[in-house]
Amino acid sequence: MSTGGESVKEFLSSVLPVPGNSRVEDERFQRPLVTLTFAQSLDGKIAGKGGKQLILSGRESMLMTHWMRTKHDAILVGIGTALNDDPQLNSRHIPEHERPSHLPRPVILDASLRLRSDCKLLRNYQEGKGRRPWVICDANLNPDYAGRKSTLENAGARVIGVKRTSLGFIVIPDLLKALYTYGVKTLMVEGGAAVIGSFLAESARAKPSTIIDTLIITIAPTLVGDEGVGYGKGLSTEQTHSLKHIRTKIMGQDVVIVGAL
Repeated sequence: MSTGGESVKEFLSSVLPVPGNSRVEDERFQRPLVTLTFAQSLDGKIAGKGGKQLILSGRESMLMTHWMRTKHDAILVGIGTALNDDPQLNSRHIPEHERPSHLPRPVILDASLRLRSDCKLLRNYQEGKGRRPWVICDANLNPDYAGRKSTLENAGARVIGVKRTSLGFIVIPDLLKALYTYGVKTLMVEGGAAVIGSFLAESARAKPSTIIDTLIITIAPTLVGDEGVGYGKGLSTEQTHSLKHIRTKIMGQDVVIVGAL
């Protein structure tokens, strides 16, 4: 599919950095190239009341997201998204005759191992339709959760321990280093709200370096209201960013904005 004479693949190639052409290839920056991307309403909401899934993206921007997935080694979501949406994190919206054979690795941030063993990600892996999910948990996992770990591993998940903060969040720089060590050179972060906020806050703390290479936001022409879930809660003014604008593109009914931090 093309938008304004430019194919989605051409658009993504023009905005996404390529491994080997980035400073993170320097030995001092052992982390993947990170793309933070999500869809939001005009009033800045990414989910409905209580985190309920909202289909905000139109057909064209949804297809862009699925093409974007094929250009990354792994896709990361938080446990809230995994439980509320039961996502597949694949490229099924790309027509089969065009669909690349590459399947991205699903990665779930799940400090306390709450992921369901019958979720679509694990079922797809069991049926040979998806890659083995990696579940990132607290490196100092509560011994009471050992049964949860065994259940997920028996269902096919690979459980990886990473240090977490006193507030219970996985430490983002340690996470990125671990993923890089396991061979992930490009990472697409899709949400939800807590994960988006954690990456933005950590990127502010890391300045003048950054942990986000590209930010791609799809804005849908709809309003959700006060009960919807946003992603800026808890971010102070000092933790917000002045974005370097890269491109703005109309895709169907949506506006896609690309920036760099």
